[in-house]
Amino acid sequence: MAQKPSWRQHFRYWFDNSFAGGPLVLIGWLGLATVVLIFLATGIVILIHGIPAGQNIWQVFWNILSQALTPNPVDAGNPLQYLLVMLAVTLGSLFIVSILIGTLTSGIEGKVEDLRKGRSRVLENGHTLILGWSPQVFTILSELMIANENQKNACIVVFADKDKVEMEDELRDRVEKIGRTRIICRSGSPIDMTDIEIASPHEAKSIIVLPPEDDDPDSYVIKAMLALTNNPNRRAEPYHIVTQIRDPKNMDVVKLVGAKDKVLAVLTGDLIARVVAQTSRQSGLSVVYTELMNYGGDEIYFKEEPALAGKTFGEALLQYEDSAVIGMRFLNGTVSLNPAMDTLLAAADKIIAISADDVTICLAGLPSIPVDESAIVNASQPHKPLPEKCVILGWNRCTSIMIRELDNYVPKGSQIMVVVDLEASDEVAKADDEVKACARRMKNQKVTFKNGDTTDRTLLEALKVADYDHIIALSYAGLEVQAADAKTLVTLLHLRDIAEKDVTPFSIVSEMLDLRNRQLAEATKVDDFIVSEHLISLMMAQLSENAELIGVFTDIFDPEGSEIYLKPAGDYVETGKPVNFYTVVEAARRVGQVAFGYRLVRETGDAAKSYGVHTNPKKSELVTFTPEDKVIVLAED
Repeated sequence: MAQKPSWRQHFRYWFDNSFAGGPLVLIGWLGLATVVLIFLATGIVILIHGIPAGQNIWQVFWNILSQALTPNPVDAGNPLQYLLVMLAVTLGSLFIVSILIGTLTSGIEGKVEDLRKGRSRVLENGHTLILGWSPQVFTILSELMIANENQKNACIVVFADKDKVEMEDELRDRVEKIGRTRIICRSGSPIDMTDIEIASPHEAKSIIVLPPEDDDPDSYVIKAMLALTNNPNRRAEPYHIVTQIRDPKNMDVVKLVGAKDKVLAVLTGDLIARVVAQTSRQSGLSVVYTELMNYGGDEIYFKEEPALAGKTFGEALLQYEDSAVIGMRFLNGTVSLNPAMDTLLAAADKIIAISADDVTICLAGLPSIPVDESAIVNASQPHKPLPEKCVILGWNRCTSIMIRELDNYVPKGSQIMVVVDLEASDEVAKADDEVKACARRMKNQKVTFKNGDTTDRTLLEALKVADYDHIIALSYAGLEVQAADAKTLVTLLHLRDIAEKDVTPFSIVSEMLDLRNRQLAEATKVDDFIVSEHLISLMMAQLSENAELIGVFTDIFDPEGSEIYLKPAGDYVETGKPVNFYTVVEAARRVGQVAFGYRLVRETGDAAKSYGVHTNPKKSELVTFTPEDKVIVLAED
């Protein structure tokens, strides 16, 4: 039988537990010890008759109280008994004050450390909350600051499982301060219900969940969403959550978790695969996507325009000077880009337009539309497309999806050669099996596989890459970002040299992981670059500011329906002759297409001019096209 604890053990257990209560409890004990010391010393002086001459008990009490709080020299002319008591009080006071100072110092240091760690609660309302940390955060923050440039009290809170000071240092180095937007960093786990309260998620206007850079980002995203949506302190109103998912199989889980909220999840693999597939066949398309999604120029807006009620969509295209109408949002919430030209607009419908700002979407009110009929080219019979040959250099998780997407665009009899260095990383070891699986599902193209080092000049020459129509250079999975981009850059340099020595034109499209490496890659004079993470970041920033855009982006990137194409300017208007953009829009309208920009080949190497891409140009301004220039349109094919 266990021995029963003694009263001393009970008292010590109680005393130890009380001391574990923190600095305030310890200060309370020190205060009590000071009071006991004062009364005990006063009592001893009285008992031993040590009261100095000319003083009473209250004066003695006051002297001992002063000595206990601020030790001072005592007159040696006092009785010996009194001096001994005061000496004891002084020693006790020094002991108590020393502990008090140490306790206060530790408490202050702890508070400073907590502040440095970013553990204090954010007291904001209507802020944008970013949960998690990845290289995407830099682009997202830059875009949100531009979007909030005219707001006085805009605030963005970054909450991640990372040291607050490290986050602030990286943001200071990588993000340029724009406008008056405040950026607040806090440290904690975004998948912990208790920690997440630090960032005040229930008061946020929108929440962006960034996946980590690991093998299972979807699980992290789902856990972070659960910490929000199933939080016992959650608000009654739906959360506006923007995130990204890698595996399509997890989309149903995301919808289930966010059933009560407005959850916008970007399926990254499919998105990047479609962009690369489309861009490989149309140089400059990724620049168009970037122009539409960033806040640096014109953006996509929704506007109700009662004055257009009863007019057709085709008529609405020519009613704006500084805005480009591209679609409609109907009263039931359905979004349609490039609907039938005879679609009637109701008073409650909204037009979807590209404009500098929502306030710049204004009807031109022209008495007549200045269309130059003589410059419009009559639509010619479309040529039957010829089979295409494409080579893909490199491998990542999007490659198999990309091959599938290409099959939706190429004519029958096309070919794809996939060249992969199986020793580049462990994650590409099964590429051969995946290519064979893809080949069995193809309808329009034949897929073959070859193992080899894509940076090897001998291999590239043996492949006769100049005989292909399109070349796609991908970043390898499983490599560190800079190492993957370096491997891609070496491949591009070889391809550039081969292209300069061959008269047969072929397009080269490359995927880059780090936006900063694009400037290095421009030296290779590649037709187009796709910075995958950057493009996804732009879309997430747009969706966090306007949830309605999800319908627009879904329609743009869906192979069904209308998509963005860069078509020869000569298919619409006469080249070599100045024409205004009203004429181009009218020419496209007559063939059931929406023209909203153009690309000038003479500016393709100029980054300051968006590589020749002009979206939403003023319709009255004249432009002279060459046969190599392109018109940017929304079309069925």
